[in-house]
Amino acid sequence: MPKVTLKGFILVPESELELVQAELVNHTRFTLEEAGCITFSVTQNPDNPLRFDVYEEFADKESFELHQKRVKASHWGKVTVNVERHYEILE
Repeated sequence: MPKVTLKGFILVPESELELVQAELVNHTRFTLEEAGCITFSVTQNPDNPLRFDVYEEFADKESFELHQKRVKASHWGKVTVNVERHYEILE
């Protein structure tokens, strides 16, 4: 199976920025520990602190889908419920 790549960005409401920044450390650690995660990066944009650039690669569609399920049920999923997501997924 081919790998799955997600790239894009999220826009965080200013009132939730500190909470998202604090939880991002855990979210990154948990994601990098997932089976099938090749790379994962969420970086705050230096020109717009409310924008975080996202890049992730998973070994296959199954590991990517398991990641998506975990994220939705995680604390990160709750913290980022109001975040605007702008992603492109390549398989």
